[in-house]
Amino acid sequence: MNIFKNKKVLITGHTGFKGSWLTFWLLKYGAKITGISKDIPTSPSHYKSLNLQKSIKEYFLKIEDKNKIEKVILKEKPDFVFHLAAQAIVSKSFDNPFETWKSNTFGTLSILEALRKVKKTMYVVLITSDKSYKNIEIKRGYKESDTLGGDDPYSASKGSADILINSYIKSFFMKKKNKVFISVARAGNVIGGGDWSDNRLIPDCVKSFSRNKKLLIRNPNSTRPWQHVIEVVFGYITLINILRKNKKKLHGEVFNFGPSLKDRLKVIDVIKLMQKYWKKINWKILKRKNVFYESKLLFLNSNKAKKTLKWNCLLTSKQTIELTSSWYKKFYSKKYKKMNEVTLKQINDYESILRKKKII
Repeated sequence: MNIFKNKKVLITGHTGFKGSWLTFWLLKYGAKITGISKDIPTSPSHYKSLNLQKSIKEYFLKIEDKNKIEKVILKEKPDFVFHLAAQAIVSKSFDNPFETWKSNTFGTLSILEALRKVKKTMYVVLITSDKSYKNIEIKRGYKESDTLGGDDPYSASKGSADILINSYIKSFFMKKKNKVFISVARAGNVIGGGDWSDNRLIPDCVKSFSRNKKLLIRNPNSTRPWQHVIEVVFGYITLINILRKNKKKLHGEVFNFGPSLKDRLKVIDVIKLMQKYWKKINWKILKRKNVFYESKLLFLNSNKAKKTLKWNCLLTSKQTIELTSSWYKKFYSKKYKKMNEVTLKQINDYESILRKKKII
């Protein structure tokens, strides 16, 4: 997409799983990237495997540090902003709810406060979560207009961030002379190569398989949509592109990015599919008291994105697991050391699908 060539793009959470995929993809398009992250959240790290630090400018700051965030945004003067920085693990929100709220809610507040001081035209996509919705396990999938609010600290912090964003847009970014245009993206159960976060199924799988250790699973019958990170990141890119083209229509709008409601698998089915790519897989169900509640059913309805953005989920769950397993197998193989080439090939292959369908 030529719109990013030589343009300044600010990405918060650039060292994270989705953030590193987004950073790498936009570098391919010729963007000048500035990243803001608290740290490198995992080891191994997709960010490090791609050597992204050599190609971007970056600041290591806490996203809730309002004054420092403001200084960076006003200094760098980006054309586009993607806000992904967050404490993204549900289980960690029980261990440290205060830090979760600081990062997810007050971090978003820091970004919004900085944007109030901006004097140039800027296009912004703020990423929240499928867990922003009040989860009553709706079978049709959650629509953007459904009630927000989660019971656990993580979900509540994300729902609060969404409410905060809506309030700021209506209070401060709807004036005639407004130059900052904002849309919100909500995505769900995203997987793909390069995620080593704790307490997530795919990273837990590959860490156990690569070490020949038994995999412990909490809820084998929980049903989820399994969506590749490429699809979601392309959704973010598409959204900011169309926001730029049609700011009057998309400013203040929220979009879900999720896979087909028909294409869903149980946790146990995912593990069985991964057995095709890993020779030795042993697992057992973890039986513990006081394990935090996890929804058995959680889906997004993405009809709005399909209609307005012409975005659609193109990969099936099985294809997604195949791509993900292939990436990790190459990472752990002695033959592959240049994971940037593996990542680039997966992006290029996906773009080939987009071209065949005349999406790009």
